[in-house]
Amino acid sequence: MLDAPVSGGEPKAIDGTLSVMVGGDKGIFDEVVGVLDAVAASVVHVGPIGAGNTAKLANQVVVALNIAAVSEALVLAQKADVDPAAVVAAIRGGLAGSAVLEAKAPMMLAHDFKPGFRINLHIKDLLNALDTSHEVGAPLLLTAAVLEMFTALKADGHEGDDHSGLVQFYESIASTTLDPTIPTT
Repeated sequence: MLDAPVSGGEPKAIDGTLSVMVGGDKGIFDEVVGVLDAVAASVVHVGPIGAGNTAKLANQVVVALNIAAVSEALVLAQKADVDPAAVVAAIRGGLAGSAVLEAKAPMMLAHDFKPGFRINLHIKDLLNALDTSHEVGAPLLLTAAVLEMFTALKADGHEGDDHSGLVQFYESIASTTLDPTIPTT
């Protein structure tokens, strides 16, 4: 038996470029890695049974915090009368560029929160990450904050939105809505 969670969502599943994090006996992994390679661009053995799930929780922490960072940045731009779409174009080639920026910023700008990975599922994953962090003594302060933001959105009826809908939390507290067509000053 192996635990082998995946990352990449529906688009990467369709094109066979998922990332697979595998926990379990290395010998068993070596026997089946070819099968996993057929659906993935990256297959990594991360340790004993359970390690794959821990790697997936770490992945979900990074994704959630990146979505929060993109949300904050775009709302900052909006409030400063700078076109948020132009900001995305300006930062995508630098250190701030990321798969999250590429996949989620267009959804945020278009307010298209058709679910790919829903907020309620990300809440579940972040709760699991925090449970694990408490068990091993690794405080996850930023994760806890983002979990509360997702929970606030759930309370407002957005639990079925794509997790990129986190931007709605920031828009609400900043009393704004992203508009990628605003004139720049």
